[in-house]
Amino acid sequence: MTSADNGHFVWYDHLTRDPQAAIAFYTEVVGWRTQPFGEGNDYTLWLGSQGPLGGVMKLPDDAASKGAPSHWMGNVKVKNVDETVETVKKLGGKIHKAPTDIPTVGRFAVIEDPQGASISVFEPKGEMLLHDSTKEGEICWNELVTRDSAAAFEFYSTIFGWKILQEMDMGPMGKYRIYGVGDKQLGGMMTAPPGKSMPPSWMFYAEVADLDAALGRATKRGAKVLSGPMDVPGGRMVQLADPQGAPIALHQLVKK
Repeated sequence: MTSADNGHFVWYDHLTRDPQAAIAFYTEVVGWRTQPFGEGNDYTLWLGSQGPLGGVMKLPDDAASKGAPSHWMGNVKVKNVDETVETVKKLGGKIHKAPTDIPTVGRFAVIEDPQGASISVFEPKGEMLLHDSTKEGEICWNELVTRDSAAAFEFYSTIFGWKILQEMDMGPMGKYRIYGVGDKQLGGMMTAPPGKSMPPSWMFYAEVADLDAALGRATKRGAKVLSGPMDVPGGRMVQLADPQGAPIALHQLVKK
């Protein structure tokens, strides 16, 4: 493992109406194990083969009462949360959760980009190590579907330092922009297909050893297929809504 540079996704939170049901689903489908985060805490860690990669908690009552659905939230490492939040405001973004300290862990804030997609910015107290995202059970891809992917990239490149590493022509949907830090690919951005009324949002991909088997386990437990299964460069993927409605994708790397 290497130390995570600023701009890397370093943690994934799942906020859901029924954490125990979510744990049962993801431990069976993706193979994650769980571990309580301290005593008297309603936050549970997701554990992969390389250690903790995120956590699950109950969707806060105030958010649930306003109609917030179960969802996944990626956390991107930044040098200074407060400075990042000020930059977000200047660029036309919104702040859903003001900078807040997590004792012994770090400081975070939840932001919304100018087009409406939300993500968390995180300033850890200590060093965070990057996982090998190609390994089974890791989040291997971070994808944004939005109204204007060119404008979205300009926003995120300013706050995170992301660079375009590759572009693919997708016809009417424009370009699929693969972005990253240095030469490390982190994910892609695309403009939503014409006529689709989907809100701008992030989709996270979990690596599995056998896509068809994992999909079978997922649908048996009540997940709904949103897109796929389909071949993508270097692998196969399927996009799902888990039994509580949270979007999640599964990916299988093609063995060379």
